[in-house]
Order: sequence, then C-alpha cells, then structure tokens
Amino acid sequence: MNVKAYTLSTCIYCMRFKQFMKAQGQEFDYVDVDLLAGDARKDVRRETESICSGCGYPIIVAGDRVIRGFDEPRLREVLGL
Repeated sequence: MNVKAYTLSTCIYCMRFKQFMKAQGQEFDYVDVDLLAGDARKDVRRETESICSGCGYPIIVAGDRVIRGFDEPRLREVLGL
C-alpha cells in the first residue's frame, strides 16, 4: 500500500509517525511542508487542503484513506499490522 504523509520537521507527532513507520519496516513517502518555499509550498498547502481541510499535521494518506494526526491504532488497522 502506498503511504504518503505531509509533515512538519519540528512536529513531535510527525516525528513519532516517521519513527513508527521505520520501526515497522514500512515504506512511505513524506514531505516536510515547513521546509518548502515559494510555489512548492503553496502547491503542497493547496494539496493538503483538498485532502483534509483544517487538519493539523501529520496528514497521512494510506491508499484511499486519510488519517489525521499520528493515530497509531488506526494506522496499524489500515496497514494491517
């Protein structure tokens, strides 16, 4: 299953998500939104708003499901862990 996350480099929950995924041996892509600049940042912000308007970080897209925040039980369920 493809997993993509929108994160912030300084967010503790984003860090926990990344650590969890690595500890589980799960492949995933992520983008630290706060490290982007200019049009790249604007584009990703528009993208995240279309996925989950008003959500905090991390925003995790696993297949066709969106997980708001680092919710380990939900993430385990969605990933079949």
